[in-house]
This record gives sequence, structure tokens and C-alpha cells, in this order.
Amino acid sequence: QVQLVESGGGLVQAGGSLRLSCAASGRTFSSYAMAWFRQAPGKEREFVATISSGATTGYANSVKGRFGISRDNAKSTVYLQMNGLKPEETAVYYCAADRSGQGTSLPSRYDYWGQGTQVTVSS
Repeated sequence: QVQLVESGGGLVQAGGSLRLSCAASGRTFSSYAMAWFRQAPGKEREFVATISSGATTGYANSVKGRFGISRDNAKSTVYLQMNGLKPEETAVYYCAADRSGQGTSLPSRYDYWGQGTQVTVSS
């Protein structure tokens, strides 16, 4: 069993930046693909970014060029650097882990989820 704990959310003005962190328990972090999703009130959970066990990254079109996902296997932590934030990106941001290591934009492919961290972008 893997436990994921997100941190780094908060309130930021439009155009600002935040860095989210997700700390994972367990010894096999390096073999997992990791991802960030977000969910706004009344909306479906939405893919944001993923990083495979081999550090290949993928992004939603809406965040390309503004967000960056990275991982530190020594710390069992994945990060999401978010720049140029927009009010419509206000949501709960979730970290997820995929045992296959491949990474995908499909929520159903992820085996473990964190509790989420709130990001609020004011206009």
C-alpha cells in the first residue's frame, strides 16, 4: 500500500506561481508513474501532468509551457511547479501513483490517490 500526501496549495493571485509537493510512502516510489489531476466544484476530475518511472513527462494542453512536473526518487516526492495561474484553475489538486510505471492521462489507470490540496486563484 502506498500513501500519498500533497502539500503546497493555497491562495494566489492570477498570474502567480505555486509549487505542489506529493510525498509517497513505501520503497518502490521510483518504479511508479506519478501524476497530478485537479477537480473543480461540479466538474469532472481533469488530468494535469504525468511523469513516468523513466522521467518521461506529459501535460494537458491547457498547462503546457506553464506547469512543470518533476520527481525526486531519493525523497519519494513528486512536484508540480505552476506558473501563470488562472482563476479557472481553482480546484483541488490530487497526486496519483500508477504501479505500471508508464504514466497516462486516464484516472482509471492510477492505483493510489492522495487526499488533495486546495489551490485557489483569485482574479
